[in-house]
Amino acid sequence: MILNWISRAPRQILGLICLACFAMLGFGLYLQYAVGLEPCPMCIVQRYALLIVGVFTGIGAVRAGAGWWKTWSFLALLMAGFGAFVAARQSFLQWYPPEFATCGRDFYGMIENYPISRAIPMIFRGSGDCTAIDWTFLGGSIANWSFVCFAVIAVVLLVALLRGGRR
Repeated sequence: MILNWISRAPRQILGLICLACFAMLGFGLYLQYAVGLEPCPMCIVQRYALLIVGVFTGIGAVRAGAGWWKTWSFLALLMAGFGAFVAARQSFLQWYPPEFATCGRDFYGMIENYPISRAIPMIFRGSGDCTAIDWTFLGGSIANWSFVCFAVIAVVLLVALLRGGRR
């Protein structure tokens, strides 16, 4: 039933994926600013991947013609695969943390030890530790759930591309 709906209404599916992406981005901002969790560099990369998937699926949803939605769906599929890879790598680091290396610096350390021209790009890369598990839901960390979301998005996009009609 779901496969039939995906194949009959691919542009509506793209619209739903777009909305889901922006809802997840909003939840990430809620966790950052309301709960106080610091995103790590890998979290920031996943946010950008989610943003790009949302933009690509949004464009695909509003553009008429099979060629347009298929092109944007394919690009979104590639970006979802990239996001899933980064989330899987972060999950691996959380399960098997390295002894010495972390992937982020604290904010004040960046400002004190680097000139402002180098510190500003570092700030936008995130300052949390990629191996830290600060929040869980049903036993999964944010990275685990991010992987699940990217994987589901990728599967839905793949089904839409393989079974989608000329809409």
